Amino acid sequence: MDTLADLEDLKQRLRSFVAERDWAKFHSPKNLAMALSVEVAELVEQFQWLTEAESAGLDDARRRRIEDELADVLVYLVRLADQLDVDLLAVTARKLQDNARKYPADQVRGQARKYDEY
Repeated sequence: MDTLADLEDLKQRLRSFVAERDWAKFHSPKNLAMALSVEVAELVEQFQWLTEAESAGLDDARRRRIEDELADVLVYLVRLADQLDVDLLAVTARKLQDNARKYPADQVRGQARKYDEY
C-alpha cells in the first residue's frame, strides 16, 4: 500500500493528480467547498438510521465505505486549504488553543454545553 508522509506530502500528491488530469480549472475555493460538503453528507449517510451501538460496532463493509468517505473529505479539505493558502496544522493548533480558553476543563468536564451557557 502506498503511504503518505504528512499533510504536505498529501498536498503535493493531490496537486500532481489534479495537474495530470487538467482539473485545476474546476478547483476554485467555491467548488471545492461545495464538493467537501457533498462528501461530508456521504459520510453522514453511512451513519443514517444506525443506532448508537450500531455506529460504534461497524461491520467490515460499512467500515470500508466510511473509510473511503473520510478519505474523500480529507482530500477536498486539503485541496481547499491549498487553494486558499491555509496551513491546516497551524490553524488547527490555533483553534485548539482558542477552544481550550472557551471550554476550560474544570467548567465543562462531562458536559455538552456551549461556551456561552456557563
